[in-house]
Amino acid sequence: MKKLAYIIFACLTVIGCKQKEAKENKEAPEKTAAMNTDIQNNGWITLFDGSSFDAWRGYLKEEMPSQWSIEDKAMVFTPGKNGGNNIITKEKFKNFELSLEWKISEGGNSGIFWGVYEDPKFPEAYQTGPEIQVLDDERHPDAKNGTTHQAGSLYDMIAPSEKVVKPAGEWNTCVLKINHETNAGSITLNGTEIVTFPVHGPKWDVMVENSKFKGWEGFGKYQTGHIGLQDHGDKVWYRNIKIKPL
Repeated sequence: MKKLAYIIFACLTVIGCKQKEAKENKEAPEKTAAMNTDIQNNGWITLFDGSSFDAWRGYLKEEMPSQWSIEDKAMVFTPGKNGGNNIITKEKFKNFELSLEWKISEGGNSGIFWGVYEDPKFPEAYQTGPEIQVLDDERHPDAKNGTTHQAGSLYDMIAPSEKVVKPAGEWNTCVLKINHETNAGSITLNGTEIVTFPVHGPKWDVMVENSKFKGWEGFGKYQTGHIGLQDHGDKVWYRNIKIKPL
């Protein structure tokens, strides 16, 4: 009787182990796939993949302005009769690396903002968010107003150290890094780091004091804010937009 009981116990143990192993093997591919996705993304969050505006909305609006559309996996701004159609991310960010591609129309002007604070007392995103200039340097008159107004500059504060922007109608790759923990910011355009700057503190305050933004109530004051793209009345394209929190 004892021998029979032992045989039954052993059989049940083997069956239980195989059932557990089968369950684990069934679950393993899903877990591995998720892990591989994390490894492949390397911490990047897609803000625009060419298929939807799910991560975006209009500044001071609940929806996307109709002037923004999707063509050939790029978001396109086509100016209409009324301005004020800046867009922002639905989420806010503080320390991050932002990567995107942009191209501008002939004679065009636009901009990339960060640290945008949304409040009706600030009708425009640029009233709070510092800007990376997006410009046709060859044709737009703002490029003649000093190098701090040219493409890739930290607008009206720091000029690009090198002129690496591509002509109107060609894609440029821009990477913006903002880190308040290390008090460091940088702009890389087409693989070349062209601007570095502090992101807060006395040196930042001096930069603002020496710019057109002197005395602006909210400019550059918000460490956590939205990423924004500008309606400056000219056609502009953006694509492959992603961000990595630091």
